[in-house]
Amino acid sequence: MEKIHATTVLGVMHNGEIALGADGQATFGNTVAKSHVKKIRKLYEGRVLAGFAGSTADAFTLLENFEGKLNGFRGNMKRAAVELAKEWRMDKYLRNLEAMMIVTDGKELLLISGNGDVLEPDYEVLSIGSGSMYAQSAALALKRHAPHLSAEEMVKESLTIAADTCIYTNHNFMIEVIK
Repeated sequence: MEKIHATTVLGVMHNGEIALGADGQATFGNTVAKSHVKKIRKLYEGRVLAGFAGSTADAFTLLENFEGKLNGFRGNMKRAAVELAKEWRMDKYLRNLEAMMIVTDGKELLLISGNGDVLEPDYEVLSIGSGSMYAQSAALALKRHAPHLSAEEMVKESLTIAADTCIYTNHNFMIEVIK
């Protein structure tokens, strides 16, 4: 049985703002299943953004758990991320979930994986999904050579480059910004 998968999610920190964006494509094998999937969610009264890649049902399970952790830790995103990663790795049910997330509260940008990882980026850029290396490479080049651009502009241009290159990434972007 083929899985619905493939996406590109990119987060960029630049000049005091963080932009998180994703394309809208979901594929089923070698077919586009849907072209306007919303992969960025606002959590904790809009103060935290989360972008996901992987199985949709798994990602929503993780988003719900992460939001519960955010509420439990009064919006402390890093603490919620660490607790989710620990639970994700140790829980018999959650351990089998196939998804990853990038989260931000406007101060930090974190990648959360099922391996128990909570990673902060070295160069203020994080990406996940099938087109992630195209988008990340483009964003790093823009940060270095076009610092006059905003974080939102960098995310949009980087996702465009990924969509032009990766067959699992389309041009239907959703981008959110936290300053």
